[in-house]
Amino acid sequence: MPKIIFFFDRDDNYYELSNFAGFGFELEGQYWRTMEHYFQAKKFEGTPHFEKIMNCGSPKQAKDLGQNREIPIRRDWDEVKETIMLTGLRAKFQSQELKQLLLGTGKKLLVENSPYDSYWGIGPNGKGKNRLGHLLMQVRGDIKD
Repeated sequence: MPKIIFFFDRDDNYYELSNFAGFGFELEGQYWRTMEHYFQAKKFEGTPHFEKIMNCGSPKQAKDLGQNREIPIRRDWDEVKETIMLTGLRAKFQSQELKQLLLGTGKKLLVENSPYDSYWGIGPNGKGKNRLGHLLMQVRGDIKD
């Protein structure tokens, strides 16, 4: 049975893997405070809401703004969201500190232990898709080579 690394809460040993962790990066000519800022803003590219999310204070605020459906998200979101997440993760993990942390997870299964999100995490019943964990393992494999 493979060893598993769960991450989600600030107290978790691998919280840095979380999109809420305070590690900024540059991508597409912009500075992003967190991965959550980048991901949520990309839902509204080309609108004033994009700038509002990019410049907001916290990842929680970015998430709340990004989940506001009073402003429509881009039509192709379901088709592009994983590519956008992967692009952002690749940029985030260019940092030496984060690269070493990710490589240090070896071949362990990475699991976002979110009790809320059954797509990016494992959700309330532990049976979610864990797409964030899978994309992180893909990035790990890419930087290892």
